Amino acid sequence: MGRVQGKVAFITGAARGQGRSHAVRLAEEGADIIAVDICQDIDSIGYPMATPEDLEETVRLVQKAGRRIVAVHSDVRDAAQMRAAVERGIAELGKLDIVIAQAGIAGMKGEPPIQAWSDVVDTNLVGVINTVQAALPHLPEGASIIATGSTAALMNLEGADITPGKDLGGVAYVFAKRALSQYMHFLATHIAPRKIRANVVHPTNCDTPMLQSEPMYRSFRPDLDKPTRQDAEPAFHVQQAMPIPFVDPVDISNAVLFLASDESRYVTGMQLRVDGGGYLKWYDFSI
Repeated sequence: MGRVQGKVAFITGAARGQGRSHAVRLAEEGADIIAVDICQDIDSIGYPMATPEDLEETVRLVQKAGRRIVAVHSDVRDAAQMRAAVERGIAELGKLDIVIAQAGIAGMKGEPPIQAWSDVVDTNLVGVINTVQAALPHLPEGASIIATGSTAALMNLEGADITPGKDLGGVAYVFAKRALSQYMHFLATHIAPRKIRANVVHPTNCDTPMLQSEPMYRSFRPDLDKPTRQDAEPAFHVQQAMPIPFVDPVDISNAVLFLASDESRYVTGMQLRVDGGGYLKWYDFSI
C-alpha cells in the first residue's frame, strides 16, 4: 500500500520541474492528482515557461503510475481560476487531501524591472495564497498543505549585491519566498485546531529549467556577458555546504511526500530545508 494511497493532491506548477516530480512521486505512492500550470510565457521573465505539451507529459507519467489525473491550464495569480481548478478536480476525483503550492518563477534580470517585481510577487506569494485559499474550504481533518519556499528566504544577505533598483525581479524572489514562509507559519498556527497541517519545503539550487536558464547563469556569473551552463555550473556550488552544484527534483519530492503522508501527521509549522547545507553556510547566528 502506498504512503498516500487513496488521497487526492492539488499541485500547482505541475507541468515540469519540481511540480511534475511531485505529481509523479505522489502518484507512485497511490495519490490521484489535480495538476495545474499556466502553460504560457510571462513577458517579464527571461526564460520560457512550461508548455501545454509539458503538462500532457505529466498526465502521461501519472497515468503510467496507475493513477487518475485532472490537468487544468490555470494561472495561480488569478484566485477565480484557482477556485475553478479545485472545484473541477474535486468534481472528477471526489475529494481533496493534499495541497502543494509549487508554482513559482525566478525574476532575476527580468525586464521591465517593475513588471518583473509584480509578476514574481503575484506568482510566488499571491499565487500561494490563492492556491491555499481555494483549497481550504474543502480540506478535511488530516489534510496537508505544503508550499515551496527557497533557501534564499533563510539566508543572511548582508554583503550581497542588492543595490536598490538593480534587479527588482531577483529581490522580489527573495521577498516573496520570505513572505510566504511567514504566511505558512501563521496559517499553520490557526488551522492546527482543525488537525490540518501546513509546512514549507525550502530547496537550494534544484536542477530544473528555472535554474538552467540564461538569467540564472548571469546571476551566478555576472563577470561574463553571455555565460553558458558550463560557465555557471561551477559557481552553483557556492550555494551549498556540501560539494554539490544542485539537488534533483526527486530530492524535494521525497520531502514533500513525507509531509503529505500520515507519517508526518503531527508535523506542522515546519520550515524544512533540503539544501545541501546551504542554510548552515549562509545563516548568521548573530541575527
